Parts: sequence; C-alpha cells; structure tokens
Amino acid sequence: MERHLSFRGRRALVTGAGKGIGRAVAMALSRAGARVTALSRTAADLESLSRECPGIETLCLDLADWEAVEAAVGAAGPFELLVNNAAVAELQSFLDVTRSALQRSLDVNFGAVLHVSQIVARQMIAQGVPGAIVNVSSQASKRALRDHAVYCSTKSALDMLSKVMAMELGPHKIRVNTVNPTVVMTDMGRINWSDPQKSAAMINRIPLGKFAEVDDVVNSILFLLSDKSAMTTGSSLMIDGGFLVS
Repeated sequence: MERHLSFRGRRALVTGAGKGIGRAVAMALSRAGARVTALSRTAADLESLSRECPGIETLCLDLADWEAVEAAVGAAGPFELLVNNAAVAELQSFLDVTRSALQRSLDVNFGAVLHVSQIVARQMIAQGVPGAIVNVSSQASKRALRDHAVYCSTKSALDMLSKVMAMELGPHKIRVNTVNPTVVMTDMGRINWSDPQKSAAMINRIPLGKFAEVDDVVNSILFLLSDKSAMTTGSSLMIDGGFLVS
C-alpha cells in the first residue's frame, strides 16, 4: 500500500478555500500532486494563498451569485474532485432568527453546494471520468445545539442532499460523502472557543476530551477523495471525538 495519498494529474476545486479547513485542503491537495482551483469571496485570502502555494489557481466569487458561479466554475473546469467547504454560521436563537440570516445560510450552506456540484458533476459526466465529491457538514447536522437553529437545519439538509447525490451520481462513477466535524481548531475556532467555561461544556461531552485539529478534517477529506475509499459513497464520516455517542 502507498504510504501517502497521491492525486497527481487530477483536477480539484475547493470552495471556501481562503481560510481554515478549505485553505488547508487546497494546500494538501496541491502538495499531493493535484491541480487545484481555490474559490473564495475574499480576494486578500486568495492572494496570500497564491503566495504561500504558487501552484494553486484562484477564483474570487460570491457563491450566492448563481450566474457568476455558473460562468466562472464552468470555464475553470472540468474537475474530477470537489470539496464543498464554504459555509456561514449565523448564530441566533430560534425566536430571533431573521429572514436575512436564514436566506444567507440557505444560499451558501445548501444552495451553493447543490449548484457547484451540479456544474462539476455535469462536467465529469460529459468527460466520462469518475469523480469524488466531499461536502463539509458538521456534527450539528445530527444534534440540536442552542442558537444553531438555522445552522443545524442547513447542515442536516446538506447531509440528505449528499445522500441523494450519491444515489443519482453513482451510476456515473461519481462518489459523494460528507465529513461531519465537531468544533475545529482553526484560527476562528480558537477565538470562538477560547473561553474555558464555554469550551469545557462542549469538551465534557466528547469522550476523547478534545476538539478536532484542522489536520483531522483534512486527512479525512483526502481519504474520501482518494481511491482508498472507492466503495464509500453516501456516507457521513463523523470527526467528533465520539460526541454523538455520549
């Protein structure tokens, strides 16, 4: 068995690639030989990514703009690998959910995944090549969390969308899976969970007693993109330290 995963010669698109998990996935795929296109709506993040990893191509887009996405992603492809990582977290209590927060969350966490996946899957089918799609979901798709009414709901919808995609795209040799992490120690994660009292309440519910590191998620995504998981589709890979069993 190969010691390291190789994606040499394969083309990959990663959304939400300016920061955190998406950025790390884009860099890991590039270092493993893939030709990577990184998509983000923040130009400065893409510029710094290009400096750090010069081989990566970039697309600066707002995923809520369907026409712009259709044109730009269509022109940038075809791709054989897709990681739908872009997401927003509009945290409000149920009684305080606003229409704007709901719409933005639906546009990015659900609608953009559907749309980008349509574009890329059509390219795969037209090229007659097998492919792999990984959608970045969350443990919040499986468990209710306070002030996460919209976020939990959109991630649950994403899990079911992924299963339907796996069913319908399977005959075209396109696999679709999700990764469902707990809190991840990105730069933003460290800021949001730096309060020991807040973090302790969550960590105490995780049997492994810790949050996930970025590499925990990246390694799982790479596995699901690779031929090492050739018989895995329609699955949700929990990266939660056992949160859901407690």
